[in-house]
Amino acid sequence: MATAMPVTKLAVQPGDGGRKSVRSGIAWGLLTVVVFLGLAAIGHNLRPGGDIDPRIANPAVTGHPRPVRPLFGDSHWMAKMQWGTLAAMAIVIVVCVVMWRRYPKHPILLMAICCEGILWMDPAMNWAPYAVYNPQLWHWPESWPLASLSPTVEPLVCFGYVTFYLLPFFPGIWLLRRIQRRLPRESFVWRHPLISLSVLVFVIGSVYDAFLENMCIRAGLYIYSQVVPFGSIFSGKSYQFPLLWESGLITLVMIPAAVLLYRDDTGRTVAEKLTQRMRVFPKHPALGLFVVMFALLNVAYVAYGGGFAIIKWTKAATSVACPYPYPEVKVYDPQGFYAKAGQPGPYLEGIWNGWEAAHSGRPDTPTATNGRCSPKAN
Repeated sequence: MATAMPVTKLAVQPGDGGRKSVRSGIAWGLLTVVVFLGLAAIGHNLRPGGDIDPRIANPAVTGHPRPVRPLFGDSHWMAKMQWGTLAAMAIVIVVCVVMWRRYPKHPILLMAICCEGILWMDPAMNWAPYAVYNPQLWHWPESWPLASLSPTVEPLVCFGYVTFYLLPFFPGIWLLRRIQRRLPRESFVWRHPLISLSVLVFVIGSVYDAFLENMCIRAGLYIYSQVVPFGSIFSGKSYQFPLLWESGLITLVMIPAAVLLYRDDTGRTVAEKLTQRMRVFPKHPALGLFVVMFALLNVAYVAYGGGFAIIKWTKAATSVACPYPYPEVKVYDPQGFYAKAGQPGPYLEGIWNGWEAAHSGRPDTPTATNGRCSPKAN
């Protein structure tokens, strides 16, 4: 008679899969903690619209009157944009988390984080092109050393940068692939795909930037308080825009973000090949890839700001936005051009208005009585 074989319980030893699961769980736990602490810090430190530091506030004005009619006459654009930014960022975060679980450490996801990461330089990049934001926006404390570099306030809406700098890559690469399929291998787009992609992203990014920024300016989100008359549109109006300079220079960030994500016939991206060649964290390829992307994007962002800094140093931005649309704060006039145009003060020279701006403080310029920005002219 056959007897049943005894069942032996085998001790399950954690293998590579088990260790990876543990590490993954720890990583996601740490990420959750970091996100929670980050949101808590944002909520604790964020300043509501209208909570303005005395350094930039105009004590003579109560409330926030607006001498400029907003887009379509809608006075609620700030609330819509801010809640829209929060909703968009929530969607982006959810999409990135889902895609990360399906495609861990994917170059596009790493680039999305890099595009958001360059936000740390945004106050300086607002200083260079005279980007004056609406003080009614939720913003960081003006007393913070980095945030204080912005002409007025450093707003929360800048968190949406990932949808700005990375988005032109997708239509650009789609168009490039379609063009390549229609042309022979000997054609320019096959022999020089990176140049071709750069040209496509330049065109797409410039048009995208011009449309988006003009909508935001007309809605009252911010202004370019000073622009170079040549190459700008609506010069002298409160909604003036440095079309040639801003929409051209901004692609200095969009183009590297796209080129680094281009995949060749081997299936590897330009960023991956650079990381391997430079031997950045060879034992941690994803970390090395992120470091290379982030470093190059920071250099590109500095180049963008450097272009506007040259304009600032040469005092070529002579056209001021009139009337100044935010009377509850002092008029940002670091070089005295608003005073020459007759815009009443008080004036604000900003934090970086010494050697950083290639001069020593704001000049003692009297307010003109008959300039185009004077109350009499309006």
